[in-house]
Amino acid sequence: MTPTDARPLLEVKGLRMHFPITEGVMTRRTVGEVKAVDGVSFSVARGETLGLVGESGCGKTTTGRCILRLETPTAGSIVYDGVDIAGLSQKQMVALRQRIQVIFQDPFSSLNPRMKIGQIIAEPMKVHGIEPDAAKRQARVRELLTICGLNARFADRYPHEMSGGQRQRVGIARALAMNPEFIVCDEPVSALDVSIQAQVINLLEDLRERFGLTYLFIAHDLSVVRHLCQRVAVMYLGRIVELADSDTLFDNPQHPYTKALLAAVPVPDPLIEQGRVFRPVQGEVPSPINPPSGCVFHPRCPIAVESCKQSRPESREIQPGHFVACTQVGLS
Repeated sequence: MTPTDARPLLEVKGLRMHFPITEGVMTRRTVGEVKAVDGVSFSVARGETLGLVGESGCGKTTTGRCILRLETPTAGSIVYDGVDIAGLSQKQMVALRQRIQVIFQDPFSSLNPRMKIGQIIAEPMKVHGIEPDAAKRQARVRELLTICGLNARFADRYPHEMSGGQRQRVGIARALAMNPEFIVCDEPVSALDVSIQAQVINLLEDLRERFGLTYLFIAHDLSVVRHLCQRVAVMYLGRIVELADSDTLFDNPQHPYTKALLAAVPVPDPLIEQGRVFRPVQGEVPSPINPPSGCVFHPRCPIAVESCKQSRPESREIQPGHFVACTQVGLS
């Protein structure tokens, strides 16, 4: 699932992350498992921003945590620049930590409240030996703060003395301190005001062009995704149901779930919004503990047939670069 003219920096194949459900006090036994991610495959080319979207609980963040190796995947491969990192130990991952960074969703809980901003940004440089000299580290901290749109004097502040948008800029500066190639952005603007969201999104785009960064942008706000991402993958209940370039996905969605997501996006024109007929998806999202057989969306799908209950649809390319996991798409 990658453009033919782009060599992937990251390639994920058949990724699964199942969390065991245990019970008992003295003797723990496994009685089930939560299938948070269940066979996800995609790739990200160098310099690209891939959006990963879907409703809460679909497995977006767990996918990102597996790529970062904050979770050890149950199965599948995560090939980063030719190396499968899915089976590497934490010690073996240390060298890759400099190349793969993360921007967390909550800019307050991801920063140590007992450390000053300058210490927070300088710490990874010290731990990884990127800049052993303390004076040069402080100079680099001031430079990173300026790059991220903050006054260099903020280095002497604590996180609680800053606004949410300023704290998120600190999180971005901390990620840049490692000189990374690839950054997982885990809903980096969802906790911010709308006006601040636009500033942070523009900053991320500027940094991508300036430093040649590659992003996996996890979000549920489709308008943000369309602005920032070149390609978009739509997740539902631990699986990717559609993947295409941004314009194609928004202008010509094919999977019923993608159509429902886009139909739920409000239009900023009250006259148009008033005249729209919104048909919400019927039913509730099934539990990942016991997902439906076959296509996981079939209990709520308006075009489902009997075969959808039996066999899991494989992702197929219906147009160049446009992949859909639905047996009914393209049938006349």
